[in-house]
Amino acid sequence: MLNAKIFMIPCPIVENQNDTIAPATIAVIHGLDHYVVERARTARRYIKSTAHPLPISELNIFEMDKNNPEDGLYAFLAKAKKGKSIGVLSEAGCPGIADPGALIAKWAHQNNIDVVPLIGPSSILLALIASGFNGQNFAFNGYLPVKKPELAQKLKQLENHLVRHDQTQIFMETPYRNHGLLEVAFKTFSPKLKLCIAANINAPDEWIKTKTIAQWKNEEIEIHKKPTMFLLGR
Repeated sequence: MLNAKIFMIPCPIVENQNDTIAPATIAVIHGLDHYVVERARTARRYIKSTAHPLPISELNIFEMDKNNPEDGLYAFLAKAKKGKSIGVLSEAGCPGIADPGALIAKWAHQNNIDVVPLIGPSSILLALIASGFNGQNFAFNGYLPVKKPELAQKLKQLENHLVRHDQTQIFMETPYRNHGLLEVAFKTFSPKLKLCIAANINAPDEWIKTKTIAQWKNEEIEIHKKPTMFLLGR
Protein backbone atom coordinates (compact mmCIF):
# COMPACT_ATOMS: atom_id res chain seq x y z
CA MET A 1 0.00 0.00 0.00
CA LEU A 2 1.23 3.48 -0.81
CA ASN A 3 1.96 5.67 2.20
CA ALA A 4 -1.22 7.75 2.23
CA LYS A 5 -2.41 9.39 5.43
CA ILE A 6 -5.57 10.91 6.84
CA PHE A 7 -4.76 14.34 8.32
CA MET A 8 -7.14 15.67 10.95
CA ILE A 9 -6.82 19.41 10.32
CA PRO A 10 -8.04 22.04 12.80
CA CYS A 11 -9.33 25.39 11.65
CA PRO A 12 -9.89 28.64 13.58
CA ILE A 13 -12.79 28.76 16.01
CA VAL A 14 -13.43 32.28 14.74
CA GLU A 15 -13.19 32.72 10.98
CA ASN A 16 -10.14 34.61 9.67
CA GLN A 17 -8.18 34.06 12.89
CA ASN A 18 -5.45 32.06 11.13
CA ASP A 19 -2.87 33.15 13.69
CA THR A 20 -4.35 30.47 15.98
CA ILE A 21 -3.19 27.77 13.54
CA ALA A 22 0.39 26.46 13.70
CA PRO A 23 2.60 27.05 10.62
CA ALA A 24 3.22 23.29 10.42
CA THR A 25 -0.54 22.75 10.07
CA ILE A 26 -0.74 25.32 7.27
CA ALA A 27 2.14 23.54 5.52
CA VAL A 28 0.17 20.27 5.57
CA ILE A 29 -2.89 22.02 4.13
CA HIS A 30 -0.72 23.33 1.27
CA GLY A 31 0.47 19.81 0.49
CA LEU A 32 -3.02 18.36 0.04
CA ASP A 33 -5.57 18.56 -2.75
CA HIS A 34 -8.24 16.18 -1.39
CA TYR A 35 -10.39 17.09 1.60
CA VAL A 36 -13.41 15.81 3.50
CA VAL A 37 -15.19 18.73 5.12
CA GLU A 38 -18.18 19.47 7.30
CA ARG A 39 -19.23 22.46 5.17
CA ALA A 40 -17.69 23.08 1.76
CA ARG A 41 -18.27 26.83 1.59
CA THR A 42 -16.53 27.50 4.91
CA ALA A 43 -13.72 25.06 4.08
CA ARG A 44 -13.00 26.73 0.74
CA ARG A 45 -12.77 30.14 2.39
CA TYR A 46 -10.40 28.81 5.03
CA ILE A 47 -8.16 26.97 2.58
CA LYS A 48 -8.02 30.02 0.33
CA SER A 49 -7.13 32.26 3.30
CA THR A 50 -4.04 30.13 3.96
CA ALA A 51 -2.72 31.02 0.46
CA HIS A 52 -2.95 27.46 -0.84
CA PRO A 53 -0.65 27.11 -3.89
CA LEU A 54 -3.42 25.58 -6.02
CA PRO A 55 -6.56 27.37 -7.22
CA ILE A 56 -9.55 26.39 -5.09
CA SER A 57 -11.31 25.12 -8.22
CA GLU A 58 -8.62 22.45 -8.61
CA LEU A 59 -9.13 21.01 -5.14
CA ASN A 60 -11.28 17.92 -4.64
CA ILE A 61 -13.58 18.74 -1.71
CA PHE A 62 -16.15 16.26 -0.40
CA GLU A 63 -18.84 17.70 1.87
CA MET A 64 -20.33 15.26 4.36
CA ASP A 65 -24.11 15.05 4.30
CA LYS A 66 -25.46 16.59 7.51
CA ASN A 67 -28.30 14.07 7.85
CA ASN A 68 -26.47 11.03 6.46
CA PRO A 69 -22.72 11.63 6.93
CA GLU A 70 -21.74 8.19 5.60
CA ASP A 71 -23.43 8.76 2.23
CA GLY A 72 -20.68 8.67 -0.41
CA LEU A 73 -17.99 9.13 2.24
CA TYR A 74 -16.27 5.76 2.04
CA ALA A 75 -16.09 5.83 -1.75
CA PHE A 76 -14.21 9.14 -1.48
CA LEU A 77 -11.95 7.85 1.29
CA ALA A 78 -11.08 4.82 -0.82
CA LYS A 79 -8.70 7.11 -2.72
CA ALA A 80 -6.43 6.82 0.31
CA LYS A 81 -6.05 3.12 -0.47
CA LYS A 82 -4.53 4.16 -3.80
CA GLY A 83 -2.02 6.50 -2.19
CA LYS A 84 -3.92 9.79 -2.02
CA SER A 85 -3.59 11.55 1.34
CA ILE A 86 -6.76 13.28 2.52
CA GLY A 87 -7.34 16.19 4.88
CA VAL A 88 -10.35 16.35 7.21
CA LEU A 89 -11.70 19.79 8.13
CA SER A 90 -14.27 20.62 10.79
CA GLU A 91 -16.56 23.64 10.60
CA ALA A 92 -14.60 25.17 13.49
CA GLY A 93 -11.96 23.86 15.86
CA CYS A 94 -10.72 20.27 15.73
CA PRO A 95 -12.25 17.50 13.59
CA GLY A 96 -13.46 14.43 15.44
CA ILE A 97 -14.58 16.45 18.46
CA ALA A 98 -18.27 17.40 18.45
CA ASP A 99 -18.47 16.74 14.70
CA PRO A 100 -18.67 13.66 12.44
CA GLY A 101 -14.91 13.47 11.78
CA ALA A 102 -14.59 10.44 14.04
CA LEU A 103 -16.23 8.36 11.29
CA ILE A 104 -13.25 9.04 9.05
CA ALA A 105 -10.63 8.22 11.69
CA LYS A 106 -12.48 4.99 12.47
CA TRP A 107 -12.51 4.02 8.79
CA ALA A 108 -8.80 4.78 8.47
CA HIS A 109 -7.89 2.51 11.39
CA GLN A 110 -10.04 -0.28 9.96
CA ASN A 111 -8.19 0.06 6.64
CA ASN A 112 -4.67 0.32 8.12
CA ILE A 113 -4.19 3.94 7.09
CA ASP A 114 -2.33 6.28 9.43
CA VAL A 115 -4.34 9.05 11.12
CA VAL A 116 -2.35 12.22 11.83
CA PRO A 117 -3.86 14.76 14.28
CA LEU A 118 -2.58 18.30 13.81
CA ILE A 119 -2.21 21.13 16.31
CA GLY A 120 -4.99 23.69 16.56
CA PRO A 121 -7.59 25.27 18.84
CA SER A 122 -10.40 23.41 20.60
CA SER A 123 -13.07 25.50 22.32
CA ILE A 124 -13.67 22.63 24.74
CA LEU A 125 -10.09 22.50 25.98
CA LEU A 126 -9.56 26.27 25.89
CA ALA A 127 -12.65 26.76 28.06
CA LEU A 128 -11.45 24.08 30.49
CA ILE A 129 -7.98 25.66 30.70
CA ALA A 130 -9.49 29.02 31.62
CA SER A 131 -12.20 27.76 33.97
CA GLY A 132 -10.16 26.96 37.08
CA PHE A 133 -11.85 23.56 37.30
CA ASN A 134 -10.42 20.04 37.54
CA GLY A 135 -8.54 19.38 34.30
CA GLN A 136 -7.50 15.84 35.25
CA ASN A 137 -11.02 14.44 35.34
CA PHE A 138 -13.62 15.93 33.02
CA ALA A 139 -16.38 14.95 30.60
CA PHE A 140 -17.71 16.66 27.49
CA ASN A 141 -21.45 16.06 27.23
CA GLY A 142 -22.14 17.88 23.97
CA TYR A 143 -25.65 19.21 23.43
CA LEU A 144 -28.19 18.59 26.19
CA PRO A 145 -31.94 17.92 25.79
CA VAL A 146 -34.00 20.84 24.48
CA LYS A 147 -37.25 20.29 26.39
CA LYS A 148 -37.14 21.84 29.86
CA PRO A 149 -38.15 18.79 31.96
CA GLU A 150 -35.56 16.56 30.25
CA LEU A 151 -32.97 19.35 30.39
CA ALA A 152 -33.48 19.87 34.13
CA GLN A 153 -33.15 16.13 34.71
CA LYS A 154 -29.92 15.97 32.70
CA LEU A 155 -28.45 18.99 34.47
CA LYS A 156 -29.18 17.39 37.84
CA GLN A 157 -27.42 14.23 36.66
CA LEU A 158 -24.36 16.30 35.74
CA GLU A 159 -24.38 17.95 39.15
CA ASN A 160 -24.60 14.59 40.90
CA HIS A 161 -21.72 13.24 38.82
CA LEU A 162 -19.61 16.28 39.64
CA VAL A 163 -20.25 15.94 43.36
CA ARG A 164 -19.60 12.18 43.45
CA HIS A 165 -16.51 12.03 41.24
CA ASP A 166 -15.10 15.58 41.20
CA GLN A 167 -15.41 15.42 37.43
CA THR A 168 -15.77 18.73 35.59
CA GLN A 169 -18.87 18.63 33.37
CA ILE A 170 -18.68 20.45 30.03
CA PHE A 171 -21.67 21.06 27.76
CA MET A 172 -22.92 23.40 25.06
CA GLU A 173 -26.06 24.71 23.42
CA THR A 174 -27.15 26.12 20.09
CA PRO A 175 -26.24 29.81 20.50
CA TYR A 176 -29.79 31.14 20.18
CA ARG A 177 -30.88 28.87 23.07
CA ASN A 178 -28.11 29.89 25.48
CA HIS A 179 -30.34 32.00 27.70
CA GLY A 180 -32.99 29.29 27.85
CA LEU A 181 -30.40 26.83 29.08
CA LEU A 182 -29.20 29.26 31.75
CA GLU A 183 -32.76 29.85 32.94
CA VAL A 184 -33.20 26.13 33.63
CA ALA A 185 -29.67 25.76 35.02
CA PHE A 186 -30.16 28.52 37.59
CA LYS A 187 -33.34 26.83 38.81
CA THR A 188 -31.73 23.39 38.93
CA PHE A 189 -28.17 23.70 40.22
CA SER A 190 -27.25 24.13 43.88
CA PRO A 191 -26.33 27.77 44.67
CA LYS A 192 -22.79 26.92 45.83
CA LEU A 193 -21.79 25.10 42.66
CA LYS A 194 -19.62 27.00 40.20
CA LEU A 195 -20.40 27.57 36.54
CA CYS A 196 -17.92 28.81 33.96
CA ILE A 197 -19.40 30.56 30.94
CA ALA A 198 -16.95 30.80 28.03
CA ALA A 199 -18.36 32.80 25.11
CA ASN A 200 -16.83 33.72 21.75
CA ILE A 201 -13.56 31.94 22.48
CA ASN A 202 -10.63 33.35 20.45
CA ALA A 203 -12.76 36.27 19.22
CA PRO A 204 -11.88 39.91 20.02
CA ASP A 205 -14.83 40.00 22.43
CA GLU A 206 -13.96 36.69 24.12
CA TRP A 207 -15.64 36.48 27.52
CA ILE A 208 -14.82 33.79 30.11
CA LYS A 209 -16.01 34.01 33.73
CA THR A 210 -16.41 31.53 36.59
CA LYS A 211 -18.83 32.27 39.43
CA THR A 212 -21.12 30.39 41.79
CA ILE A 213 -24.70 29.86 40.71
CA ALA A 214 -25.78 32.26 43.46
CA GLN A 215 -23.48 34.94 42.06
CA TRP A 216 -24.58 34.38 38.47
CA LYS A 217 -28.21 34.98 39.45
CA ASN A 218 -27.30 38.59 40.26
CA GLU A 219 -25.44 39.16 36.97
CA GLU A 220 -26.67 40.41 33.61
CA ILE A 221 -25.43 37.87 31.06
CA GLU A 222 -25.60 38.64 27.35
CA ILE A 223 -24.61 35.57 25.34
CA HIS A 224 -27.58 35.32 22.98
CA LYS A 225 -26.43 33.92 19.63
CA LYS A 226 -22.82 33.73 20.85
CA PRO A 227 -21.00 30.36 20.61
CA THR A 228 -20.58 29.35 24.25
CA MET A 229 -19.16 26.54 26.35
CA PHE A 230 -20.59 25.85 29.81
CA LEU A 231 -18.56 24.12 32.51
CA LEU A 232 -19.82 22.93 35.87
CA GLY A 233 -17.28 22.57 38.67
CA ARG A 234 -16.38 23.46 42.21
